[in-house]
Amino acid sequence: MRRSPLLACAAAAALALPACEPNLTHPGTVDAAATAALACTPNLDGVIAASEMQPALGIAASYLINPSGTTRTVDVAGSVDTSGQLVWDWGTSYASDSDVSIEAYPIQGRWYASRFPNAQFVTTFDAAHTIEAVYSQDANGMYLHGIASTVENPAGGQTVWAYDNPVTLYPFPLQPGTSWSTTGVIRDGLAEGLPYNATDTYEGTDDATGELILPDFELTQAHRLRFVVTTTFAAGGSPQVARQVSFLFECLGEVARATSQANEPNANFTTAVEQRRLGN
Repeated sequence: MRRSPLLACAAAAALALPACEPNLTHPGTVDAAATAALACTPNLDGVIAASEMQPALGIAASYLINPSGTTRTVDVAGSVDTSGQLVWDWGTSYASDSDVSIEAYPIQGRWYASRFPNAQFVTTFDAAHTIEAVYSQDANGMYLHGIASTVENPAGGQTVWAYDNPVTLYPFPLQPGTSWSTTGVIRDGLAEGLPYNATDTYEGTDDATGELILPDFELTQAHRLRFVVTTTFAAGGSPQVARQVSFLFECLGEVARATSQANEPNANFTTAVEQRRLGN
């Protein structure tokens, strides 16, 4: 069993979603009036500060996700419209999409809390709600500490592993041109009851802003973040490379993402094993 930590990287989707009206912008674009109910108000200055990615614990967010085992054709490159703006049109509706609720919680009381002494909160890792990802955040970044089974003794075997040092998922502030690299080592981990030890190197970049069109929302200044994660297994064998493109928006956090097939060579990949989009 191998769940790429790259997926956990984007599990921060629900962390920065504050309490807001379910019809925030349906349809239309995010503007000052539409975001009046948010915990912070997007200022569209091209920069995402730590204060614009604060975790909203206990607030559920709804995401449209393609069924497990299927793929979706995606456009992560985008196109330039007549005004010169970069646009990503992810607005197609699919009858097969699942409407999945994702929520963040304090780590206190979780069965695995003692394994992550410096973590602050957790969020759903997968659409089936069987795994949780563990995080912390400060003024300088959001950090992934590891993952664990939602319940202590699941039927498929326990999963729990922690990085020796948390990896940086998002450095703050984020703006086009920001890039970072961080490495985490996993020792004495378990993956579905089996020993798991590996080293993960994360490379990320915020490389563009533009308009993102979703089935229920249009976001006028979304940030495109590209991630490449290289996993080297302690047991040997070829490293695994995974790619993910995430879209972040001020005060909303991650609003969409596409995860590539394993060892995808193309940065502008067109086939995603998971497409996740913020919905109503």
